[in-house]
Amino acid sequence: MRWQVSPISVAAVVAMLTVAGCAQTVDGTAQRALSNAPDPDRNYGYVDDRCGLLSDDTVREILAADDISRPYSGAVCQYVLFRGDAAIDVTFSWFGTGDLDRERNLAVERGAEVTDLVVERHLAFTARRDVTGTACSVTAAAGSGVLSWWVQLRDAATGNPCVDAEKLLSATLKSDM
Repeated sequence: MRWQVSPISVAAVVAMLTVAGCAQTVDGTAQRALSNAPDPDRNYGYVDDRCGLLSDDTVREILAADDISRPYSGAVCQYVLFRGDAAIDVTFSWFGTGDLDRERNLAVERGAEVTDLVVERHLAFTARRDVTGTACSVTAAAGSGVLSWWVQLRDAATGNPCVDAEKLLSATLKSDM
């Protein structure tokens, strides 16, 4: 009895041996690449009646608020929102020549509890400081500077405004993609 081997079978065996010989296992967890190189031409300021690229309706929807007003707009935009009877104060700021480390250091100096995180592939941090209500800001490097959303649950002793601030920052950074 004579065995015949087809050329396809031999090629498949060679390929399997080659792949097995080159395989390597690496420890760790896959990580998304961070977007740390700011676009110096990106403007997150007050443009077309929007703050941080978000319309007032978008801010209201993200925070699940019933009502919203924006008493001031510019490099800093201020909002007052209501969820039922609960008042929420929100501030957006973008500083075109800001620095993330400088903002983090200032938050620490002012007594905030600072936590580093990544939001939409941007290095960021939360700064929680409950003085006149439960308050938190989330700040990220973006454009040529830094942008930040600050949320305060007015007269509230409990709650996590960092979640709301992070949602606003995420929406701002997503609208830039």
